[in-house]
Amino acid sequence: MARGKIQIKRIENSTNRQVTFSKRRNGIFKKANELTVLCDAKVSIIMLSSSGKLHEYISPSTTTKEFFDEYQRMLAVDLWAPQYQKMQEKLKSLKEVNRNLQREIRQRFGESLNDLSFEELPLLEEDIDNALSIIRERKFKVLSNRIETSKKKLRNVAEINRNLRNEFEGRLEDPEYGLVDNEEHYENVIPGFFALRLQQNQPNAYGGSGSDLTTYPLLD
Repeated sequence: MARGKIQIKRIENSTNRQVTFSKRRNGIFKKANELTVLCDAKVSIIMLSSSGKLHEYISPSTTTKEFFDEYQRMLAVDLWAPQYQKMQEKLKSLKEVNRNLQREIRQRFGESLNDLSFEELPLLEEDIDNALSIIRERKFKVLSNRIETSKKKLRNVAEINRNLRNEFEGRLEDPEYGLVDNEEHYENVIPGFFALRLQQNQPNAYGGSGSDLTTYPLLD
């Protein structure tokens, strides 16, 4: 039973189109391989699918570069000459830009000024002034940011210190907190502070009986 004739036109369904492409690509590559084996031919096939993927077949006896080199030799053409010429022109342009930039840099350091005309010197001076203004503006911005950061840190430290002082003073006013006579209760006096045990001195060394001032030396 003969197969029905397929109308050659673009397949609209993307899935069917990709399936058809894969099948026919494999068929073409298979025929190319058979032609290489049976006829000792050199075959090169390059395909780009609609999705942008590259598919290539090259006979095992050669490489893609060798194949195109042979193509150029037989047709007496140079496939890379136009592209090479464009690359040379681009390189020449970039070298010229580089020379101009290097000359401008030297001029901003006060060098190579003999190449400038009288009209160009004020323009160079103006460019340098503008650059200095931008640099100063950036410097002041950085300094301002650092000063503001330091102020924030100072405010945070002051706030922490104020909270600690308030907490310390509040605990001093609390009758439950005071001098400790029992060494085993040191840990419960003021958490975060060292508790000190004090011992009353002998009567006032000056012999004054009217003073109720008592001193407490630290014990080791």
